[in-house]
Amino acid sequence: MAKNGRLNRHFDRIAVLPPPTPKALEPATAFYFTASAAKYTMSQTSNVSLSYRDAGVDIDAGDALVDAIKPFAKRTMREGVMAGIGGFGAMFEISKKYQEPVLVSGTDGVGTKLKLAFELNRHDTVGIDLVAMSVNDILVQGAEPLFFLDYFACGKLDVPQATAVVKGIAQGCEQAGAALIGGETAEMPSMYPAGEYDLAGFAVGVVEKSKIIDGTKIAPGDVVLGLASSGAHSNGYSLVRKIIEVAKPDLEGDFHGRKLADVLMEPTRIYVKPLLALMASMEVKGLVHITGGGLVENIPRVLQEHLTCELDGKSWTLPPLFQWLQQHGGVADAEMHRVFNCGIGMTVIVSKENADAAEAQLKAAGETVYRIGKIRARQDGEHQTIVV
Repeated sequence: MAKNGRLNRHFDRIAVLPPPTPKALEPATAFYFTASAAKYTMSQTSNVSLSYRDAGVDIDAGDALVDAIKPFAKRTMREGVMAGIGGFGAMFEISKKYQEPVLVSGTDGVGTKLKLAFELNRHDTVGIDLVAMSVNDILVQGAEPLFFLDYFACGKLDVPQATAVVKGIAQGCEQAGAALIGGETAEMPSMYPAGEYDLAGFAVGVVEKSKIIDGTKIAPGDVVLGLASSGAHSNGYSLVRKIIEVAKPDLEGDFHGRKLADVLMEPTRIYVKPLLALMASMEVKGLVHITGGGLVENIPRVLQEHLTCELDGKSWTLPPLFQWLQQHGGVADAEMHRVFNCGIGMTVIVSKENADAAEAQLKAAGETVYRIGKIRARQDGEHQTIVV
């Protein structure tokens, strides 16, 4: 956490012991644990002196990582972070501007997009993905992200690699206006293959109770706006990797003016600041982050049972990446719509009267906006999102 202006990351402190051998299990040898360390009481003397590094955990490398990421984390600090108090938990003071503050939390990972990062040895963008998946989720309920925490787990800590990842996390936090208030780095020998790691992120935001967006105000006639995604974001990468395995493309080759690898690793777009500004200027009835499940399985999450969202599939052009994936994977349209975002990363539901103003404001903020559908009464047995 932030303490005296410093970012502390607490490293794996689990006692790591080599696997027992048959001789080590003989009755002549006994061992016990205390709260402070693993200790041995042995009836036989031994000249072996083991360290944590011998067991595969390098505390010095962990300290080097903390030093490397301090400047990145410092840039994310914001009003509310309480530095210098406590040492085991991060503290954040909620602004007095909220009369009835409601905290909104979210957690997520990056999924198998990480496997592609390992293969390409590209680690500078997955941190942005990690932040985006959680802050975009809590945003849909109207919450302003306040702070973020991360968990980085590996078998052997590679300081430059981990620094690149955490630098990306800090960049994502800056884009979202959230403080990177703490994190955990766990070096766990034999748990992960060499060069690989896993990530988890945790975001907490706040919304005024009277301004929670829960979809209850959505009504027939409302307009559905789609905000363009930056790519596949962080969903569907098991299928992406399978298509790559089958198609065997040159990932470093040209793909519409960019390397295909760059297009595949493009980080998830963070929609926080433009949408917070939109919420402050007009009523937003519903927001949907298009993640796993695609358009057809995420939009129903904000609709009441009597409503259906009808999307016009011709209102936006399927981006080249998704065309390539569909062509080389032979993926059916219905499967595309329930696996990938298909070029729409966030949907915004507003009244028909506010649609033009909302579209104009979002475009002025730098978003690519499409009017992709409408809300209408649901027919018997009809799915709550259909693409026509």
